[in-house]
Amino acid sequence: MTETTDPNLSHLPDMIDKWARDLGFSDLGITYPDTGVHAQHLQQWLDDGFHGEMGYMADHGDKRYTPRSLVEGTRRVISVRLDYLPAPDSPAQVLTDPEKAYVTRYAVGRDYHKLMRKRLATLAKKIDEAVSGFEYRAFVDSAPVLERALAQRAGLGWIGKNNMVIHPKAGSFFFLGEIFTSAPLPVNEPFEKEHCGSCTACLDICPTDAFEGPHRLDARKCISYLTIELSGSIPLELREKMGNRVFGCDDCQLVCPWNKFSKPTAETDFQPRHGLDNAELATLFLWTEEEFLKRTEGSAIRRTGYQGWLRNLAVGLGNAPSTIPVIEALKQRADHPSELVREHVQWALARHGL
Repeated sequence: MTETTDPNLSHLPDMIDKWARDLGFSDLGITYPDTGVHAQHLQQWLDDGFHGEMGYMADHGDKRYTPRSLVEGTRRVISVRLDYLPAPDSPAQVLTDPEKAYVTRYAVGRDYHKLMRKRLATLAKKIDEAVSGFEYRAFVDSAPVLERALAQRAGLGWIGKNNMVIHPKAGSFFFLGEIFTSAPLPVNEPFEKEHCGSCTACLDICPTDAFEGPHRLDARKCISYLTIELSGSIPLELREKMGNRVFGCDDCQLVCPWNKFSKPTAETDFQPRHGLDNAELATLFLWTEEEFLKRTEGSAIRRTGYQGWLRNLAVGLGNAPSTIPVIEALKQRADHPSELVREHVQWALARHGL
């Protein structure tokens, strides 16, 4: 796409970048409303059935990969990233302690949606004040947006073999957000070259072998899907492989060599709350629903719901050593009113010979 850029706006990108960084964003790029070959990749992924129960990925026609179809009049997309990795942090220590509960690092603090949406709205307002007469609309997972494709097109990194956007100086532990605008701003060069080389560490480390190959993730086997998106019973053949991962999974990022360049977040909202970065499985499993709702207020963990939370923890406890706290916690939920929870508790108890 070679749509004309308004020369009167040539000064804006540097200003927008400064405003974005002043607001706490880690990086910013601007691109045309075009997702290129990524639209074809999405369709192939859907045709393969790799999306599982995530029917929303197939909804909305071409709006997900054609920004102009989603927001009429869109001429540019401003893509931003925001680092989220807490500091200090020891995810590997939690993963190797089978009595601990591993929560994906983006979810140990507050949910990022409101924070990013508010800052994107502030950024859009600043741009509008500088050059009025254009339309702006911000998105943070709130609409069908192929955000990784747009980030790559905006020069924020390449899409690695694990489907994460990887920045050569910042790794992949960051959130993405977008502003769709009718302003014909100057654009950044796409990040065309992939720097994964022959490395397959992310594909090899996957606990459930969810990768069919580079860029081909079968979400139905992915622990993030199983613990967050899946509403029903977790397949028996995958439970043992989940280990102690109870909400999401970071293995394919933790092993990525480029994440040695990840920057700890400066955002206090992303720092761990209620000890969720290092909690015992048994402790979390004994939370009442009221405690769950209170301690996950403003957290992405709410997405799985209380029953899903107990289901996930039951699997983790089934994979834990047969200690007294583990066994006693499971026994306390053996008669839980939810059939889903009872099923997974029974499986876990059977794993301990009970």
